[in-house]
Amino acid sequence: MTDGVSRPTLLLVHGAWHGAWCWAKLTSTLHADGWRLRTIDLPSAGGRAGLMDDAQAVLDELKLIDGPVVVVAHSYGGIPVSQVAAAAGNVSRIVYLAALQLDVGESLLGFSGAPLPPETRDVEPVPNDPITTFYADMPRSEAEEAAKQLVPQSAKSFRDVLTKAAWHTIPSTYIICEDDQALPAQAQQALSERSGAVHRIAGDHSPFLSKPVVLAALLSKIALESDG
Repeated sequence: MTDGVSRPTLLLVHGAWHGAWCWAKLTSTLHADGWRLRTIDLPSAGGRAGLMDDAQAVLDELKLIDGPVVVVAHSYGGIPVSQVAAAAGNVSRIVYLAALQLDVGESLLGFSGAPLPPETRDVEPVPNDPITTFYADMPRSEAEEAAKQLVPQSAKSFRDVLTKAAWHTIPSTYIICEDDQALPAQAQQALSERSGAVHRIAGDHSPFLSKPVVLAALLSKIALESDG
């Protein structure tokens, strides 16, 4: 099915330190191709919310969508999506975009091997060099504008562990960003083994900003195959 009415809706879920603003270039491209899109702002970005608060925000948004949904989760966004996608009942596929496709009992910090921050630490500050970390393939001026919109991330969201992993029952696709400086391609490769299908994009951690046309074409292909 390929017409605009029968296509699944795409729900885009951002990663840590970001917000729904980061999808603007991609949504413009996808809208032009007839896709129905939803985005959300996770409460852990710029706040003190934990994983379960983010998961509830995703679930609340999914409940507002009629028909099948393909959820596209970027980076940290893969964690709350994995936690809650199966409970919604309308998710036909999860696309993990350079994302943490974690299993039950895992957390962001536990998976990365990073030391747990002190419990008294409320937020994780924006990385020291966000342009290199997130936006290496973007024109410098655009990367600087994106970096200005980043906000501190709830430390609790990095410590919290998954109690459910939707990819065990919902089909999933992983997109590896090959030149990623935030989540190295080697780590993505290991995570992608949990997905049923794997694709690759040459470039940085944020192809929705650096390669929106390329990413839109790939997401369209994945979503249409999911709806087939």
